[in-house]
Amino acid sequence: MTATKSKCLTALFVVFSFISAAAAQENPMQFLSRANAKVARAASVKNRWEGPADGPQLQKKKKIIFIASDLSDAGVNTVFNSVREASTSAGWEVLPINCRGRCNQGAAIISQALDMKADGIVLAGVDVSSQSKGLAAATKAKVPVVGWHASVKSGPTDGLFTNIATNPKEVAQVAALYAVVESNNKAGIVVFTDSTNPYLLAKSSAIVETIRQCEGCKLLSLEDVPLIDANVKMKGVVENLVKRHGAKWTHAIGVNDFYFDLLEVPATAALIANNKLVGVSAGDGSQTAYKRIRANSLQSGTVPEPLSMQAWQIVDELNRAFSGAEHSGFVGTPHLVTAQNIAYDGGQKNMFEPANDFRTHYQRFWSK
Repeated sequence: MTATKSKCLTALFVVFSFISAAAAQENPMQFLSRANAKVARAASVKNRWEGPADGPQLQKKKKIIFIASDLSDAGVNTVFNSVREASTSAGWEVLPINCRGRCNQGAAIISQALDMKADGIVLAGVDVSSQSKGLAAATKAKVPVVGWHASVKSGPTDGLFTNIATNPKEVAQVAALYAVVESNNKAGIVVFTDSTNPYLLAKSSAIVETIRQCEGCKLLSLEDVPLIDANVKMKGVVENLVKRHGAKWTHAIGVNDFYFDLLEVPATAALIANNKLVGVSAGDGSQTAYKRIRANSLQSGTVPEPLSMQAWQIVDELNRAFSGAEHSGFVGTPHLVTAQNIAYDGGQKNMFEPANDFRTHYQRFWSK
């Protein structure tokens, strides 16, 4: 185990095992009332534009190198294709480098992008802290790098012109509180996380902290199952959980929808058939997640990222960097998808696309 991963796991399990005794404890009714209010806000229709009202005209003929953590991940792939869509009118060339889950293992990925004569670079799902040498080279070459889920923080950070993501703690709180509300304060919860990714680790830490505030809930286990290995390990993990917790396991919360794809695999699904699990995901809003929610099958909710809208923001932020402008400062708010609101905000296409006409808003000032 690497020192970095050891530190991540230590931080994760400290949060799991210890919440300050000095923290004020709400009574169960107050907590449930607050949870209901936050869940209701997150589930409301997202039809109001909250992004930038102005920006520089879209520059022409740029080469963008899109460094993807793994293009087989539905979220990363959607962002990649939507960056291409958003930049088509300006004739941008968007080329991928697919790390297949291995971006953080010391390869000079950003240097490779610079060798490809990039005008701009997107770091998608790749931990920015693992790319310090490449970022320094990009800064020296005056090539802007925009992150997507590259850091726990949104905005300019760690050598990025800006990092685009909803706040992982807020996303996690919505997912956890929905499980609380759905169970009426009586959930027996297992949390699935990936400690190799700081963004996902931040989500699970916040999920744990939120669940521990629910007096009637039981946090049964925190399972560290890295997404890159999850398809191999998940069946064994679930088998062990069923043996340990039996019928006490009623709810599962994942930091990504992919965990529920694996829980649906017949051999694994057979293990949890008697539990009648209710699943909630703190991202990213995959097509399979939407199908499960619509069918009332295993997963009852997800807190998706507005992937297409974030891709258009990536193009806008790169263009601001090319134009010598400041970053936009735009950070979206979390949205909860359930069976009650799945017909809205892109749900008919099995994805979260806010009904705020974001394409028109960007095109209006790009073409001025």
